[in-house]
Amino acid sequence: MNPQQRQESIVELVRRQGYASIEQLTAHFAVTPQTIRRDLNRLSSEGHLRRVHGGAGLESSTVNTAYAMRKTLNLEAKQRIAAELARHVPDHASLFINIGTSNEIVAEALLDHHGLEVITNNLNVAAILQRKEDFNVIVAGGQVRPRDGGIIGEATIDFINQFRVDFGISGIDEDGSLLEFDYQEVRVAQAIIHNSRQVYLVADHSKFQRNPVVRQGNLAQLDALFTDRRPSEGIMRILDQHDVALHIA
Repeated sequence: MNPQQRQESIVELVRRQGYASIEQLTAHFAVTPQTIRRDLNRLSSEGHLRRVHGGAGLESSTVNTAYAMRKTLNLEAKQRIAAELARHVPDHASLFINIGTSNEIVAEALLDHHGLEVITNNLNVAAILQRKEDFNVIVAGGQVRPRDGGIIGEATIDFINQFRVDFGISGIDEDGSLLEFDYQEVRVAQAIIHNSRQVYLVADHSKFQRNPVVRQGNLAQLDALFTDRRPSEGIMRILDQHDVALHIA
C-alpha cells in the first residue's frame, strides 16, 4: 500500500468510527507511529481530518473529500479497465451500473456506444450518460447517500427487481465497502447480480490487496473480471474454478 492509498484508507476508517488513535492506526496499517503522525499531519493540513491529541477526528467535509480522493486514485488504470470493458458491451445492450468511482469511469467509456438502456443507482453515472440522446437512462428510487450520490435501500432493491438486463456492471471501492462495510449496498449489489444475464466486475489491482474484498468469496458470481494486473494465485484459482473470464487492461 503506497502512502496515498494508506492516507485515503485512514480517512475512510476515521469516517466510519468518528475518531482513530495513532496506536490503532499504527497496528492497523503495520507502520511506525512516526509514519502515521506524518499522514495525519498532512491530511489535517489539507482539510481531510481534524488532528487531535493522540489521533484524528472528523471535519464536516470529510465524507465528500474522501470521495474526491477515491476518484483520482489509480485513475489511469481505471480508465484502461473501463475502455477494455466497453469493448465487450455491444450497442443496443441493456445494463445495470452500480455505485462506485470505477463505474463512473465505465460510464464515460460507454459514451461512444449507441442505443444503450442503462438502469443505475448512481446519480453520477446518470449525469454522465444523460448527454447521449439515443441512450435510455433509468434511475432507481431510494435513499441518496450524500457522500457519493449512490442510491440504496429497500425501494432500490424493489425497483431493480423489476428488470432483467444483459449486463450487470459492478465495482469494489478502495475500502471494500461494496462487499463488507455497507449492508444496504451489498443487498443492492446482489439484486443487480441476480437480475443480470452476465455480471462484469471492474477492479484495479489495489482492490485485491485488501482482505475484506477477498473474504466475501463472491467472485464465483461473476462472468468476467476486468482489472489492470494479474491477480494473486489464490484469486486466479477461484476464477479458474468458476470459469470467470479475466481481462487485463
